[in-house]
Amino acid sequence: MRNEPSNKKILLTGGGTAGSVSPLLAIAQDLRARGGFEFIFVGTKKGIEKQMVREAGLAYRAILAGKLRRYFSWQNFLDICKIKLGFWQAFFLILQEKPDLILSAGSFVAVPVVWAGWLLRVPVLIHQQDVRPGLANKLMVPFARVITVTFEKSLADYGKKAIWTGNPVRQSSVKEKGNRFNLKNNLPVVFVVGGGTGAEGINKLVMEGLDNLLVFCQIIHSTGKGKMIARRHENYYPIEFLNAGEMAEAIAAADLVVSRAGLGALTEISAAGKPAIIIPMPDSHQEDNAAILLEKNAAVVLNQKILTADEFVVAVKVLLDNAAEREKLGKNIGLLFKKGANEKIVSLIKDICSM
Repeated sequence: MRNEPSNKKILLTGGGTAGSVSPLLAIAQDLRARGGFEFIFVGTKKGIEKQMVREAGLAYRAILAGKLRRYFSWQNFLDICKIKLGFWQAFFLILQEKPDLILSAGSFVAVPVVWAGWLLRVPVLIHQQDVRPGLANKLMVPFARVITVTFEKSLADYGKKAIWTGNPVRQSSVKEKGNRFNLKNNLPVVFVVGGGTGAEGINKLVMEGLDNLLVFCQIIHSTGKGKMIARRHENYYPIEFLNAGEMAEAIAAADLVVSRAGLGALTEISAAGKPAIIIPMPDSHQEDNAAILLEKNAAVVLNQKILTADEFVVAVKVLLDNAAEREKLGKNIGLLFKKGANEKIVSLIKDICSM
C-alpha cells in the first residue's frame, strides 16, 4: 500500500459543507509547499467541496454518501444503502490509489472512506474541530492512529490518541488583501458570511434590516451557493460563494464580521484578529463553539431564535460606533486558538508517512 518515499500520497476526505474541507485544504497547502506529497480528495458528487478542491488544484473523486440521522426518518433506510455502496467505492479507490495516509476533519462522506482505509491498513488521522464531537467523528476515531483537536478540553473525549494542535488555517486568510469589491472609503465595512452553503437565518436578518444597515455601513454578503439575493445597492455587495482568496480579502477589508460559529470561519476570523458578531446555528454544535467565545469575551454572540432584524441592526451599529470595543474583541479572538496548528499537523503527517 506504499508509494516511493519521495512521493507520499495523502487521501483527504470530507464535504457536504465547507467546514470539514477548509482545514484539509490548509494542510494540503502547507504540505505542497514543502514538496514530496501528492493528494487526492474524496467527497460527494454535488457538495460544495468539489468547487473548493478544484480551485485548490487537487484531484477529486466522488463517492455516494449517506447520513445517519438521530431521529426516525424513512430516508435513513436509503442512506444506509448509500453508505454501503460508498464503502465499496472507497475500498476499490484506495486499492487503486494506494495512499500513505487518510486525513479527515469530519463529515459523513468520510466515514466509509476511513472504514475502508482501516481495513486496508492505511493509517488514519482525524481532526476534531468543534468543542462537541460530531457523530461522524465518533464513528471514525476508533479506526484512527491519531486525533488532533482544536480545543484543549477535547483531549478528554479521545484519550491517549488525542493531540492538542489548534485548528489549521489557510495561509491566504492572513496574507492576502485586496479590494475586488469596489468598496468606498467613507463607510465602514461589514462582512456577513453564513458558511459555504449560506445561512438562511442570517440572510433573512440582513435582508429585513438592509435599508437601515446601508445608511451607516457597506456590506459584503456571502449568501451561500444557490441563495443569491437579487438586491442592488451601491453599498451592498452580494456574492454566492467566496473562494479562499476572496474570503481573505473580505475579512481583511472588514471592520466587523458577522458569521456562524463554524470552526473554519472562526479560525480565519481569529487569524485576522477581526471583531465579530457570531450567530450560531440554533440547536447545534455551534452553540458550544459560541460559548467558548463568550467565556473569553472574544465576540458578541446573538441568539437567532429570539433575534429580530431591528436588534441585529442595533448590534452592528453599536459595535461600529465603538472602536475600543472592536479592538478588544479583535485582540481576544486573535488569542482564542492555539498557534502553530498547521506546523504541528504537518509534522505528525510526515512522521506517520515515514513509518
